[in-house]
Amino acid sequence: MKAGKATAEETAEVLGSIHAESGANLLALAESSPVLLVFLRHFGCPFCRRTIEQIAELRGEFEARGVRVVFVHLGTPEIATAHFDYYGLSDVERVHDPGAAIYRHPVFALSRTNPYLQFVNPVVWVGWVFGGGAKHGLHKIEGDGRQMPGIFFLKDAKILRRFVHRTIADQPDYLQLMR
Repeated sequence: MKAGKATAEETAEVLGSIHAESGANLLALAESSPVLLVFLRHFGCPFCRRTIEQIAELRGEFEARGVRVVFVHLGTPEIATAHFDYYGLSDVERVHDPGAAIYRHPVFALSRTNPYLQFVNPVVWVGWVFGGGAKHGLHKIEGDGRQMPGIFFLKDAKILRRFVHRTIADQPDYLQLMR
């Protein structure tokens, strides 16, 4: 399987093997309603906390469109619970992937980066200053600080659209992903 170029059967097999903390598998979730699958970096990342905040702000729009949000994270379930509770997303489905196996699976093919190169990138600094990164501050890395995030819009066993971050400060248009 070529990275990011899986067949519907391969995608269905992978989604069926991934279970949320609730026990539900991603294939069943995507078959019951479209899913916005949000891969986070780590909970110490201000851009990831901004992502969670933005998803919380758009929750009504997702619900109006019948879209379920599922987060994939590298942290422990306890750390995740604290963060999602803080943003009012206690009840969202979450997948705990401490080893980043799902991130790196060829179906998703999310890369790793050099975090130091990210911090000297002018795009990241602009995102920090004007995109709300400074609002969330820097915190301890909880997970793999090199792992890049991504967003996938799923319907049934298909990835309809994807947004793969080139920098940690990239800003996806969540509503456009669901069009």
